[in-house]
Amino acid sequence: MDPTGEQVLSTEDIVVGSISKSPEIEVEVAVVAPLKRDEPLVTRKELWSYYLYYNGDNGVGPNGYSLTLFQSLATSAGYDPVYGPGSSCTASDASGQCVLPWGSGTKAVSSVVLVSNGVSFAIMTLIFTTIGSAADYGTFGRWLLLVITIICWGAQFASMALTSPSRWGAAMALYMIGFVTYGATLVFYAAIFPRLARNTPHARGLREKYECGEVSVEEYELEESLEKNRISNISTMHSNVGYIFTLCLNLSILLPLANNSLVDNYTIVLTNAYWVITGIWWFIFQEPRPGPTLPRSEHYLTIGWKQIWIALKQYQKLPYTFIYLVAFFLLADGLNTTGTLISICQNDKFSFSFLQNTYLGLAQAITSTVSTLGFWYIQKYWKISTKKMFVVTNVVTILIPLWGMIGIWTQKFHNVWEFWAYNVVFGLFQAPYYAFSQTMMAELTPPGFDNMFFGLFGLSNRASSMIGPNVIQAIINDTNNNWKGFPFLFALCTAASLVIWFAVDITTGRRDAVAWADKHSSYAETGVLCDDEDDSVNAKTYGKTT
Repeated sequence: MDPTGEQVLSTEDIVVGSISKSPEIEVEVAVVAPLKRDEPLVTRKELWSYYLYYNGDNGVGPNGYSLTLFQSLATSAGYDPVYGPGSSCTASDASGQCVLPWGSGTKAVSSVVLVSNGVSFAIMTLIFTTIGSAADYGTFGRWLLLVITIICWGAQFASMALTSPSRWGAAMALYMIGFVTYGATLVFYAAIFPRLARNTPHARGLREKYECGEVSVEEYELEESLEKNRISNISTMHSNVGYIFTLCLNLSILLPLANNSLVDNYTIVLTNAYWVITGIWWFIFQEPRPGPTLPRSEHYLTIGWKQIWIALKQYQKLPYTFIYLVAFFLLADGLNTTGTLISICQNDKFSFSFLQNTYLGLAQAITSTVSTLGFWYIQKYWKISTKKMFVVTNVVTILIPLWGMIGIWTQKFHNVWEFWAYNVVFGLFQAPYYAFSQTMMAELTPPGFDNMFFGLFGLSNRASSMIGPNVIQAIINDTNNNWKGFPFLFALCTAASLVIWFAVDITTGRRDAVAWADKHSSYAETGVLCDDEDDSVNAKTYGKTT
């Protein structure tokens, strides 16, 4: 049995595992990722530059400050519907409601923010479906990450132009550009780590031992999984360390320049400059591991759609991969929208204060760093499966919108201390959530098809939330009550978590993925993925009978 309690296949073969389908028939199952091209070992310098990129790409700017600045300018430009046009949403006698002119009518500021998020996620969907799979070919993925990173940097630096409430429309546009490209950097950055994990000295040495018969299938699979978790957890830890350092660095501006009208703009620029300094090294020290050449008859803007169509047709051969993708689509939608809704409530509560948000962010960042290291130590020491660790984080994912839902009928989530508690709890459990969800995807991804399936994962993770924000903004716009969006989010997170807990078999899913990749191993040389109609290729039937 493996750490998840699932049955592990025994083997005496040095290349494949064996599973007995009946007393008379034994089928050999591929368990080692097919590597057809010589790829360089991961160097220490390369691995550290990979960590440093994520250290700077911590979301403080595009995912935090930019949203606060946008919402602040929009609120200053809006008016209180109770008192009519010309009134101020921030006046001492304000009703707490705030609307902006929108089309032929008005829309609540919170709804405008959620609409911008929904549109941003829709744009991400277009990006991931159009060019996500294309990143598996040649060096396209390497250049793609560089371009979207530079665009994100440019949008952040352009925040210096946002100097008055009348520019809330420009703030919305820059926020969306930064948010879209930031989300894309996370997806294409994450797609790199499975290949890195397969080429570390430890992973390559482990593979050689397995092929020489020195380690069993069980030990190989467990150690390879732990190597993926090591890189994923350490990179996540670096992101949190960068989060802490960036917030502390920003205090050097926020405190002495507290009365300066442009202090928020300066803070975004400083945050972005830190990412530029730490992120540029990845593009310098990344070792070349190009994918296959793009077929002559294909184009980078069309191959992605074809590859995704082929990938989607593999659901019978990769059932657990696709169950996870669908369930995670709903889970990520619920969690991402919950985070956005709480940020809106938090900004209202603390009057869009960058300084207060920095203090709250520090609480979250410190606990995130501690919890990421703690979860990794617990997993490594007791050799606990990725799925079990992920389940623990899912429980808190459900409890957060439940607490917000209680705020409909009580004063829960209306008090200052509760926002502090939220940031601490989020740090303790949701930082490991991101690391383990990423590793779960790596476990279920066919080796060599990383960008194709991480593109789908991007749809599930980042682009999924084109649904939640649009539903929630409609609820808020109709009720003028932010808390009435939480019941929908609670139901969404609960349903998705139950599917992941009880319907995703990681051991079988991993072997399905390796078997599928081995079946299509010619892709590594030709770049052509055959649309094979034979639906018998999976971990239970792949191989040869003996």
